[in-house]
Amino acid sequence: MDVCMNFAEEVSQWIADNCPDEMFTPMPVIEEVWGGRKEQFVNADAKVWLERVAEQGWLAPSWPKEYGGAGLDSDQVKTLKNTFKTLGCRPALMSLGIWMMGPTIMEFGNDEQKLRFLPDIAAGKTRWCQGYSEPGAGSDLASLSCKAELDTETNEYVVSGQKVWTSYADKSDYLFCLVRTDFNASKHNGISVLLIDMESQGVSTQPIRLISGASHFCEVFLDQVRVPAANLLGEINHGWSIAKRMLEHERKMMGQSDLTDNYNPVLSDFAKRYQGDENGRIADLALRDRIANNEIDIAALDLTNLRIKEEIKAGEFPIASTTLKYAMTLAYQDKFELLLEILGNKGLGWEDLQSFLTDEERAAREFAFSKIQTIGGGTSEIQLNIIAKRLLGLPD
Repeated sequence: MDVCMNFAEEVSQWIADNCPDEMFTPMPVIEEVWGGRKEQFVNADAKVWLERVAEQGWLAPSWPKEYGGAGLDSDQVKTLKNTFKTLGCRPALMSLGIWMMGPTIMEFGNDEQKLRFLPDIAAGKTRWCQGYSEPGAGSDLASLSCKAELDTETNEYVVSGQKVWTSYADKSDYLFCLVRTDFNASKHNGISVLLIDMESQGVSTQPIRLISGASHFCEVFLDQVRVPAANLLGEINHGWSIAKRMLEHERKMMGQSDLTDNYNPVLSDFAKRYQGDENGRIADLALRDRIANNEIDIAALDLTNLRIKEEIKAGEFPIASTTLKYAMTLAYQDKFELLLEILGNKGLGWEDLQSFLTDEERAAREFAFSKIQTIGGGTSEIQLNIIAKRLLGLPD
């Protein structure tokens, strides 16, 4: 405990010395930092903050130092994150590469791939997206048809096909792409993973407009794209196990209560402000009960998430991560339904926002976005099937 306290003090002092003043203020969506070659920093201080945190290895604190991390143990990582959160620092980087692709490359990549890709991910220098779903392969992902054929003369794979629902593909540097390399094998056995540079000739993207008004999902078109054979992750035709492992990381990420790091409203505070309070408590007893139940659910799921992280560090990949993703997305939807109910007409802001306060104007869009969460990372129906088969042992 003393070690953690000393580390917390060191982190606090470092933050006091290095965090720009503006990085202690709430972060507008437009100022979110995702890194990569295409990053355009709306706030110059955000660039400074990113570089300083990256230099410490704290963007990926548990990763080994040779791969750009800080080599911290689980207690130190928890202390680091809690200290940043307590002091109100903005996240220096949002990164699918750190949350999903990096851990997968660390497990399945060869030494050359780890040294080539991981340090840039850990420093926020490259941004990654996930090329999984296709127009004809969504819930039945193993039916994918995007093909890759090896050109033995150039030692390159030639990739043709289409991906859909690829988050931030238009802003990313690399695509973690599932391809079919053997059309004669069973659908699960002929799949491989290629790491594709998005600047390669033949790659194009098209944003998809969502119910929330955002467009972070994209279609990706691959037309005779040449990919070095050195970018094959793992063994040829054995990519399905790699794909499943990264889905574990994705579902673990989506099973966290802070799905929107910079917009995580405290329902009780909103309820007191908009619905009234009595002696410091929410006046509406029924609303108070519903909020308490939601907060209890999320707290229990947060503790489950911590347990899952410890099991993963011990080399296990628990089925609970699928359960957690399913349960947390439902709790997340319930939270934003409650928020809109609390705000009333102040929760209906969409485009003409002059009459809305800063913490009101995002409510409707986040409510709409919450509906997407039961689709992304595997639909709730698929999650329930996995739980039934792999956790409960029910027959097909």
